Amino acid sequence: MEAKVGDRLVVESNRVGQARKVGEVLEVRGPHGEPPYLVRWSDGHEGLMFPGPDAHVDHAQD
Repeated sequence: MEAKVGDRLVVESNRVGQARKVGEVLEVRGPHGEPPYLVRWSDGHEGLMFPGPDAHVDHAQD
């Protein structure tokens, strides 16, 4: 997985009825755009994220 600042990180829910999580990548701490990522989630919380297989990156438009 590769991301850059401004991309959206989307984590799909693995439970029926639970919404997916969407956040903005604020900082990329791994080499070459790799995790971990500092993410601001849609509810305003921020956290360091090591995305799993249920996550994908929506790349920001330049």
